[in-house]
Parts: sequence; structure tokens; C-alpha cells
Amino acid sequence: MAASKHRKILANAIREARKRAGYSQEKLAEKADLHPNYIGEVERAEKNISVDALMRIAIALKVSVKELFPGL
Repeated sequence: MAASKHRKILANAIREARKRAGYSQEKLAEKADLHPNYIGEVERAEKNISVDALMRIAIALKVSVKELFPGL
């Protein structure tokens, strides 16, 4: 099943915010208390992310959840 448009938008926004923060996927995973494989799956739009994980990622990246949904 192909990833939804919204999941792809979120995946790209997380990847870009992570890169702006200067974090590797491993560093983001550590800061968000998530597994590095999970971060990779989210950034490839393979995982349907939970609200809890989304909040942990946003907090780790010091961005609002709204910033992770550009154009919506």
C-alpha cells in the first residue's frame, strides 16, 4: 500500500526539521526516546505515526506539530 499524501508531507517535514537541527536519525531517536529504525520508517512514510510519537519528535526537534504539516 502506498503511503498517503499526508504521511509523505509529514515524513519530509520531519526529515527537513531533523537536518536543520543537525541531528542524525540516531540522535533524534535518542532525544525522542524512540528506536532509530522507527525514525527511519517515519521519514520514509512507511509508518503511520502515533500522536504520542509525533509529540516526542516535535519536542525533540523544538518545533510545533503544526510546523510538521506545511501547507495544511
